[in-house]
Amino acid sequence: MAESNFVDYVKIYCRSGKGGRGSSHFRRAKYIPKGGPDGGNGGRGGHIYLRGNRNYWTLLHLRYQRHVLATNGERGSAKRSTGRDGEDMIIEVPCGTVAYDAVTGQYICDVTEDGQKVMLLKGGKGGLGNWNFRTSTNQAPRYAQPGEPAEERMVILQLKLLADVGLVGFPNAGKSTLLSVVSAAKPKIANYPFTTLEPNLGIVSYRDNKSFIMADIPGIIEGASEGKGLGLRFLSHIERNSLLLFMIPADADDIKKEYNILLGELIKYNPDLADKPRVLAITKSDMLDEDLMREMTDGMPEDIPYVFISSITGLGITALKDLLWRELNKESFHEVERIVHKDIDVKTLQLDDDSDYIVPMEEDADEEDDDYEEYEWDDDDDGDEGLSK
Repeated sequence: MAESNFVDYVKIYCRSGKGGRGSSHFRRAKYIPKGGPDGGNGGRGGHIYLRGNRNYWTLLHLRYQRHVLATNGERGSAKRSTGRDGEDMIIEVPCGTVAYDAVTGQYICDVTEDGQKVMLLKGGKGGLGNWNFRTSTNQAPRYAQPGEPAEERMVILQLKLLADVGLVGFPNAGKSTLLSVVSAAKPKIANYPFTTLEPNLGIVSYRDNKSFIMADIPGIIEGASEGKGLGLRFLSHIERNSLLLFMIPADADDIKKEYNILLGELIKYNPDLADKPRVLAITKSDMLDEDLMREMTDGMPEDIPYVFISSITGLGITALKDLLWRELNKESFHEVERIVHKDIDVKTLQLDDDSDYIVPMEEDADEEDDDYEEYEWDDDDDGDEGLSK
C-alpha cells in the first residue's frame, strides 16, 4: 500500500548560528606609530523561524528534511568593520502547526495565520571587538569578545487542521458521504469501518456566495482517548474546529448514549473541548417516516440542536447548512483560535529514532588574531558594561 501524502507531524533537528567573535586588531598605517585599537564586532548568528503558508496543507515537504541549520555570523575585522550576520532559516509550515520540544514534549509555539512568523531558535549575538573596550587608562586593549554560542534542539511539528466545522462520529456514521455531498471533496467511501484513514477538507457552499470549511475526521471509537483505534492520533485536529457536528446513524440502538460516548472521549483527550459549540445530525434518516422522527425526539440529548438528514436523498441537507451557518455566526460565538495547548507525551507518537539523526559538526573557519585574547560574555549584560575578562 502506498504511503499517504498526509503528514501531520514530523521531527527535525534545528540549530541556529553562533555569533562571530570580535576582532582584536590595531590600526597599522604609515606615519601613525600608535594607531590604537580598531577591531570590529562579530556578526550575529542566523535565527530559525516558523512561517505560516496557506499553500501548504500537510508537513510532507519536511518529512525528509531532518536538519535545519542556520549559518554562523562572521568575525569582525579591521577598521571597525562588523562581520556579516548569519543567514536566517525560515521553515514554511501550513497554518495550524504547533511546535513541541521532542525530548520533553513541552509546547513551544503555534502558527495559525498565513504569513505569521515566529522565532523558533535565536542566533548567537556577535562578540564586541577591542575598539569597544578602549578607555583613558587602557588605551590598547588586546582582547575581544567571542560570539555567543548557537542554540539547538530537536523539535516536533504537529499539524492541527483549521476548519469551521469538524465531523465527529463512530466509523461508518456517514461522515465522508456527507462531505462528498455538500462539497467537491472526493473522500473514499466504503461499507466497512475505518474507511477514512486521514482527515479530509471540503469547502461547503452556502447562500449568497458564502462558504465554510468542513473537516472529515477519521472515526472515533470508545477508548480512543486511551489510544484505541485511530482516534488518538487525529483527535488533535478536532481542537481547532470552530463547531463540532456529531453524526449518529438513525438505526443506532441508543442515540443519546452514543453521543455521550463520543463527547466523553473528546473531553478525556482535552477538557477544553467541553465548551466547544456542538450540533447533532441524525444520519441515514431516509429509512424513517415523520411519525418515527417525532417519537425519536424524546431520546435526543438535551441542550444541543439537532436535525434529521440523509446524504443519499438530500433530506435535511439544506436545513443542516442553515443550522451550521447560524451556529457559526452567533454573536456569542467563541474565538476560533481559543485553544489551550498542552504538553504532549512523545512516547505516543511514532517518530523516527534519534540515532537516525546525524547531527552535522560545527565548522569554525575563523583565523586567529596574533594578539587575540577572549573577553567573556556576562549573561546579565546587553552592552559594554559589566564585562569580565
